[in-house]
Amino acid sequence: MNARLLILSLFCFSAGYAQSGKIDQPNVIIINMDDMGYGDTEPYGMTGIPTPNFNKLAAQGMRFTHFNAAQAVCSPSRAALLTGCYPNRLGLSGALSPVSKTALNTAEETIASLLKKAGYKTAMLGKWHLGSKAPNLPVHYGFDSFYGLPYSHDMWPVDYYGKPEDSVPGKKRYPKLPILDGDKVVAYNNTLDDQAKLTGTFTQKAVGFIEQNKHHPFFLYLAHPMPHVPLAASARFRGKSELGLFGDVIMELDWSVGEIINALDKNKLAAHTILIVMSDNGPWLRFGNHAGSSGGFRGGKMTVWDGGTRVPCIIRWPGKVAAGSVNSELLTNMDILPTLLDITHAPPPKNKIDGLSFEGLLLGKSDKDPRQVFYYYYNANSLKAVRYKHWKLVLSHQSVSYTSDMHGKDGLPGAATRLEVKMGLYDLAHDPGEAYDVQLQYPEIVKKILVLAEDARTDLGDDLTGRKGKNLREPARVN
Repeated sequence: MNARLLILSLFCFSAGYAQSGKIDQPNVIIINMDDMGYGDTEPYGMTGIPTPNFNKLAAQGMRFTHFNAAQAVCSPSRAALLTGCYPNRLGLSGALSPVSKTALNTAEETIASLLKKAGYKTAMLGKWHLGSKAPNLPVHYGFDSFYGLPYSHDMWPVDYYGKPEDSVPGKKRYPKLPILDGDKVVAYNNTLDDQAKLTGTFTQKAVGFIEQNKHHPFFLYLAHPMPHVPLAASARFRGKSELGLFGDVIMELDWSVGEIINALDKNKLAAHTILIVMSDNGPWLRFGNHAGSSGGFRGGKMTVWDGGTRVPCIIRWPGKVAAGSVNSELLTNMDILPTLLDITHAPPPKNKIDGLSFEGLLLGKSDKDPRQVFYYYYNANSLKAVRYKHWKLVLSHQSVSYTSDMHGKDGLPGAATRLEVKMGLYDLAHDPGEAYDVQLQYPEIVKKILVLAEDARTDLGDDLTGRKGKNLREPARVN
């Protein structure tokens, strides 16, 4: 082959390879678990539940140990992940239900809509929870397709034993739990046996999407409804763990992760795919043995203690992300969007976001943490804590307590007493359980963080101090 033909052939190969999206546009898969606690898998300390695929993921990728959800409840956390914003900036709070009067505004740009502008095929499977009817469903936020649940699978007219009764206050106001294909209802979940099929169905469809789009850059968002209660596992996994039904559910989710890894390997896509596995918030501890583990951190879901917001996150990208690495820098799920945009060269969002790109940390280009501050908001718009580096100032507020009452068992919830929390300063480097208030020893740190709190109140507002933020946006209003 002469030099001219060699150059021409190399050019054609390079052009074809770049056109396939495998150089500048890696595929992106986000698997988001629901209520999976920090300590629910073996890489994060679980015992009694084998999780070989989580173990493989950690061995092949980067495991994050100070990764936080923006809020410790479903809908706000999911909004933060997809938009890169504090959810209270978007006017979202609490777990949206089929009777909620707000939803994520369709004017908000998401990971899906931004990657779609960059030429990606996009799909979502699983639990949405940012609006229960069109136009506030995934296909109106950048996803080419959606198959799944519009909200949590406990929002149905069924009691804790799986029977269609009115024994649980508030349940009878809910309609039947639908499964949607796009905007269309295609089936209903009427029983716990129906729920037991969810993990397998969503996994099967995820593998199908990967195979159908292997020649084109894609973004897949797989949002598993479990291990949020009510728990349900397929016959293949029922009774397989040492920790009862909860352990069975985790084993099936581990299997699901393995199926995704296998599909990428089978289709030779592993080196061209960023795989992110995470959770939306900490465990709902009032459900006792049907809840997970906070990994020893204080509190759980619906609190601003680290047991509520600090969640597992592992990112794998063979050849790009250091295998078997651990990162202990402060990061949040809001930081996923700008990081992916930097990597894929997708266009930035038009509106202000709060996420910070950690592409340098992820790819080993830098050891500098882009984030030093994290604001813990909860309820409608209450600033309850501020983290600065390894320091966390918990502000005076009212909170659910998981230590004042007996937890539930076998699917039944325990009580959830609310207690007054006093201001306290915690050094997470020496006290990850937030047990020892050291504000008297470090008044200069308290002063520094209170200034940061004032910055947040000016920008985002704070119901606890009666402040209206200057940069809030409106949610969608639902009739």
